[in-house]
Amino acid sequence: MYGLLAVAVLSASSAVATRLALNGTGRACGTYISDERRAAAEGHFLENKISASAQPTSINLYWHVIAQDSTISGGYLPASQIADSISVMNADYANTSISWVLAGTDYTINSDWFANVGPDSSQQTAMKQALRVGGGNDLNVYTVGFTSGTGVGLLGYSTFPYSYSGAPQDDGVVILFSSVPGGSTTKYNKGRTLTHEAGHWVGLYHTFQDGCIGAGDLVDDTPPEASPAFGCPTGRDTCSGGGVDPIHNYMDYTYDSCMNQFTSGQAKRMADQVLTYRGITI
Repeated sequence: MYGLLAVAVLSASSAVATRLALNGTGRACGTYISDERRAAAEGHFLENKISASAQPTSINLYWHVIAQDSTISGGYLPASQIADSISVMNADYANTSISWVLAGTDYTINSDWFANVGPDSSQQTAMKQALRVGGGNDLNVYTVGFTSGTGVGLLGYSTFPYSYSGAPQDDGVVILFSSVPGGSTTKYNKGRTLTHEAGHWVGLYHTFQDGCIGAGDLVDDTPPEASPAFGCPTGRDTCSGGGVDPIHNYMDYTYDSCMNQFTSGQAKRMADQVLTYRGITI
């Protein structure tokens, strides 16, 4: 009976996305996953998990540049910034079994998509239907402006592996174009927004998931954390026991310059998630 519930919930999960926004203190999360949906997803994962062997593998990444005009300030990213983004990704994932290969880049000038793409927006649906390529084992990255609509102020958002089967066309990562290395978004322009969102795409939750109680992020070697960390608060410890907060983890909310870690437990979870739901052998 639980398995049937899990399948029903997973098949309706197209709207599930992780969401990062900028506010007065830094990154802020607008993600919503209901308790029922998360329980179903994790129950389904436990029942169907295929344990990966942690052998190195590469994942193809397709980059879709959405711009309002042909200027860099209008979102028209140069090839050098895209290449730098892939280099940052590979450095950040170096202690996992995953590497990333840029398999294609395309450019679309569409001021409506650039401004108004956001979770569940009609612009997002049209953009992804027009541009998405590959299957569940390919990461599609879209760079936009997030200047209005449901995406206003965002740094990025991503789908999770388990939602692919129910909504394959929605799969992928959308990020703010100026968050790439050398971009204009101060303190968030070293490429870690893509690293973070790709972390969700391979199955990771935030390090502060559930706070000090509950199942947390379902990774044993990330200490519990009561709330997101902003800036780079070295020594912060918001939950008793388990160690200081993992403020350097890519799945927290600190400045790009503060992030430098995936744990071995996170590497194992991402390997099992992508093998189970994306058919990526690791």
